[in-house]
Amino acid sequence: MRRIVSALVMSFCAATQAAELDPILKIASGSNPALVVFKGELALEKSSALIGDARTQAVFEAVFARDATLKAQAQAIGRPDAERLWLVNALFLDLTAEQAQQIAARDDVAEVRASLPNQSQLPIAQFQAKQALAMPYGITKIRANELWALGVRGAGVVIAGADTGYAWEHPALKHSYRGWNGTVVDHNFSWYDGIRDTALGTAANSTCSGPSSATACDDNSHGTHTMGTMVGDDLANEQIGVAPDARWIGCRNMNLGNGRPDTYLRCMQWLLAPTDLAGNNPDPSLAPHVVNNSWTCPPSENCTPVDVLQQGIATLRAAGIMFVASAGNAQLVCASVVDPPALYPESFTVGNTESGDRMGAYSSFGPAQLQGTLLLKPDVVAPGTEVWSSIPPAGYTNFTGTSMASPHVAGAAALLMSAFPTLKRNPEAVARLLRETAVPIVGNTQSCGGVLPTFYPNNVAGMGRIDVFAAYQRALATIDAGGFFSGFEF
Repeated sequence: MRRIVSALVMSFCAATQAAELDPILKIASGSNPALVVFKGELALEKSSALIGDARTQAVFEAVFARDATLKAQAQAIGRPDAERLWLVNALFLDLTAEQAQQIAARDDVAEVRASLPNQSQLPIAQFQAKQALAMPYGITKIRANELWALGVRGAGVVIAGADTGYAWEHPALKHSYRGWNGTVVDHNFSWYDGIRDTALGTAANSTCSGPSSATACDDNSHGTHTMGTMVGDDLANEQIGVAPDARWIGCRNMNLGNGRPDTYLRCMQWLLAPTDLAGNNPDPSLAPHVVNNSWTCPPSENCTPVDVLQQGIATLRAAGIMFVASAGNAQLVCASVVDPPALYPESFTVGNTESGDRMGAYSSFGPAQLQGTLLLKPDVVAPGTEVWSSIPPAGYTNFTGTSMASPHVAGAAALLMSAFPTLKRNPEAVARLLRETAVPIVGNTQSCGGVLPTFYPNNVAGMGRIDVFAAYQRALATIDAGGFFSGFEF
């Protein structure tokens, strides 16, 4: 059905309850990083009525309008130095326990939440170095290569990742990096570093020299591996990416695999409107079409199931950016999709399968629970066991986990958007195509949340393992002469 362009009406949902003060900040000694979230959440539901980049522009204008107000609020609390996170109507700053209590008492504050650096574990289960197959099995399993044969390889689509960073000079990634024109590199608007402290150090294989890196880098190898699965191609022997002709951009939201609310939000804000390296001149016309998120934010990183991250993800979704997230690696345990961003309905959540189309040994199951409501998760599953991809500085290896599964889905989304440009900025349609053409997995006997394993969708495999070629055929059968979908409601 052809979508009608209409005015995007924004309204404020005024909160009336008293501000929530994070218990950690009540007893913390000294000055600690915190998020001050102000009242006045935007209602963005009508954004889906807009077509293409107009959708992104409208949402950006609505949320960026809060920047001036945040600047005034920072002045009002005596902290003009506070970082303004207009994406979620929040300030990031260091606070003592006394200051946190004073700010929480203000009528315009919704919550004051700690954003402390803590050690957690990346959602990756195994590290194995093996000889690759002629082509990684995940490519053929989701039938991406059959779209390549038709000339559909992701051209015209921008993929993003938020992760441990990306080694942009890796031979499988360099030519598709948006900041590289074939002769010189310009990282402005194609790379952003969300890390501001060095508390956790750097790894031996890090290509990052420290925080706020002006050069795209990876401090862990995890991010480079995920990007390889999305777009990797060394133009010779290593065809590892699902959508090799797509362009990619990236943001570092973890330091050695450890993040916190402010690092995740900083990257989400940049994804809506990429900026120069100094964080200035946000431009929503340069926003990606799909973003992969192979990370979780557990309680150890000061995240809770109901938190400000959902606002950020919902805003990206409203802006027409497809938000793909890994389910987590709880080793086949029911009700283990518990951490952001996987448990949110705005995230397209992905579980892990192995080469025989069975569930991988490392994959979290639903149902997810949010504010007392049970949500069926994951949405779909994809290859994530022993996935061959790129690592810094120029190598390759196999990783296992849902971190490796979700990039397959992000790449598949890019292929569909490339084949049908009207799918850009329409994550609802892409998600439906991938869900409704997914195939059942093999041999699952586990029931979670009272849903039988033979019934789809279920809380083990969602709608099943994605089949991007079938999704393409479904779209092809329902598209009209104008490039829109006829008789296929989203």
